[in-house]
Amino acid sequence: MLQLDHVWDDLRHEALEQLKVEPHLASYLYATVLVHPSLERSLAFHLANKLASSTLLSSQLFTLFRESLSDDIKIQEAIRADIKAFRERDPACMGYVHAMLNYKEFLACEAHRITHTLWDQGRFALAIALQNRISEVFHVDIHPGAQIGKGVLFDHATGVVIGETAVIGNNVSILHHVTLGGTGNCSGIRHPRIGDGVLLGAGAILLGSITVGDGTKVGACSLVLTDVPPHTTVVGVPARRLNPEVDVAMKATDEELPALSMDHTSSILNYTI
Repeated sequence: MLQLDHVWDDLRHEALEQLKVEPHLASYLYATVLVHPSLERSLAFHLANKLASSTLLSSQLFTLFRESLSDDIKIQEAIRADIKAFRERDPACMGYVHAMLNYKEFLACEAHRITHTLWDQGRFALAIALQNRISEVFHVDIHPGAQIGKGVLFDHATGVVIGETAVIGNNVSILHHVTLGGTGNCSGIRHPRIGDGVLLGAGAILLGSITVGDGTKVGACSLVLTDVPPHTTVVGVPARRLNPEVDVAMKATDEELPALSMDHTSSILNYTI
């Protein structure tokens, strides 16, 4: 585990402050956060209790999750990058402890990281069983084979569907009801590849083995069926690129990637049918 862990220190501090303000949450905060020595163990405990069922016991899940999270430095780094993304990009997020305990979209993403590890280990039956349970509890359906970078924000996330061969880069923001789906019934790479810093608006549907370039913005409810160049904005059904001159101007003046600014309307307001 990471030796210098400012995220965990801040999260514990926030939990202690919440405990002072709201004593009714004392047992909850102690059980989920304050009794644990690390973020990995706390998250494993919380996920295990969220995903437990009459046949998937919380004690078994806790052991599985704890081992998966504690043994993989890449997952540990991704967890911290993800929770920072929630705190920095979502103005409704009141802190690290708020995101970890109450944001199902964060929990769904970190649960997927565990199922992806199991998938890579060849433990397909267990990975699929957990994916099914994650989908039932969080209403987010991400195949264990999908690859997700770090610093990823799922905003609300209800209805998100991500297929087996999808690849998502770093520092991506994805809104609710986004689909990264396949097309046809052939095996092989059949889902979208999303570059770094991409913003996918609510209800966007991207189908097939297409590439969405770095720093791209996909407007809400757009249908994307072809490759999208880096640092462009696409919108519509089917999606088409906005005026290239607008994209160039936006790239020149906007210092932040769309996923970081969470700006869903700039340039899109200039769209005409």
